[in-house]
Amino acid sequence: MKTTIPISLLELALITQDSDATDTFFKTKELAQLADDLGYKRFWLAEHHNMAHVASTATVVLIGYIAGQTQNIRVGSGGIMLPNHSPLIIAEQFGTLELLYPDRIDLGLGRAPGTDGLTAQAIRADFYEQSQQFPRNVEKIQMYFSKKNAESKVRAFPAEGTDVPVWILGSSMDSAALAASKGLPYAFAGHFAPKQMYQAFEFYRDNFIPSEHLKQPKIIACVNAVAADTTEEAKVLATTLYQMFLGLVRNDRKPMQPPLASLDGLMSEQEFFHVNQMTACSFIGDAEKLKKDLKEFIAYTKIDEVMITSPIYDHQDKMKSLKIVKQVMDELNA
Repeated sequence: MKTTIPISLLELALITQDSDATDTFFKTKELAQLADDLGYKRFWLAEHHNMAHVASTATVVLIGYIAGQTQNIRVGSGGIMLPNHSPLIIAEQFGTLELLYPDRIDLGLGRAPGTDGLTAQAIRADFYEQSQQFPRNVEKIQMYFSKKNAESKVRAFPAEGTDVPVWILGSSMDSAALAASKGLPYAFAGHFAPKQMYQAFEFYRDNFIPSEHLKQPKIIACVNAVAADTTEEAKVLATTLYQMFLGLVRNDRKPMQPPLASLDGLMSEQEFFHVNQMTACSFIGDAEKLKKDLKEFIAYTKIDEVMITSPIYDHQDKMKSLKIVKQVMDELNA
C-alpha cells in the first residue's frame, strides 16, 4: 500500500517592501484559508523578534487568529523558541488553544532565540541558562499537559489533560538526538540550514525510542518552494528568496524585495557560496520540475511529511505557487 505524504505550510509573515504588518496579517489569513481549502495538513507560524520586517513576533496570538479563521487545517508553531518563555505559560497558552480549536493545534519547540543576542537578553536575562535547560523544559511542558500532574502543587489550568502534540524543531544533530530520546516527532529546518539534514534524519531514526506519544519515528522536512507556470518564471520569483538570504549574509535587513530579472552581479563569489549553502534545499520550477525533484527528495530522505515555505513577493503569485505545489503533491500521492 502506497504511503501518502502530506503537504504543510510554514509561514514567516514577512512584510514586503510595499506593505505593513496589518496588511501582512490579512495576507497570512488568506494564505491559511487557501491552504485549508486545498487540503494542506498544517499551517505553522515562526517566532522572531527585533526584526522590523517580520510580523510573527506575538506567535501565540497569531496562531489563535489563524485557527479562528480556518476550519480543518492544523495550526501551530514552527516554532515557539522555548528559552524565551516559561514552560508553564506555554502549556497554559497552547492548552487553551487546544480547547478552543480541538485536535487542530501543534506545539513545535525550538532552542534558538529567534533573534540577536542583545534582544534575547532583553526578552529573558537568563536566556543562555534556559537554552541549556531545553530538554528539561520540554519535559516540564509535557508534565503540565499530563493528567498525572493533578497531584502537583503547580498546575497548568486549563491545559491539564489536553492532548497537544509536541514537536522538536531543529537544524542540528542535537535536536535529532533530543527528539529521538524522548520519542517525539521531529521537524528539520531545511529551508535555511540544510547542511546536517540527512545525517540528522538517519540519526533520529536509528536512535528513536518509542514513547506514549509516538510509536514510530515521524519526520517533517521544511524546504523552500517557489512554483509558477514555467520554470523560467519561477526562477525570477525566486530571486526574492535569494535577496532575502543575501541580506542575512550581509546583516542588511530589509523588507521582502521584489523579484529581479537576474541575479548577475548582485553578490560576490563568497556571498554566493553562503547563500547557495543556505538555500540548497529549495524547489523552484513549474509543476513537472517540482514533481520530479520532490519525488527524488522524498524517496531519498524517506520523510513522512513535506512542509514548504515560500518567500514570494507578490501575494497572488504566492497563492498560485501554493496551488501548484499542492497539485504536484496530489499527483505524487495518487
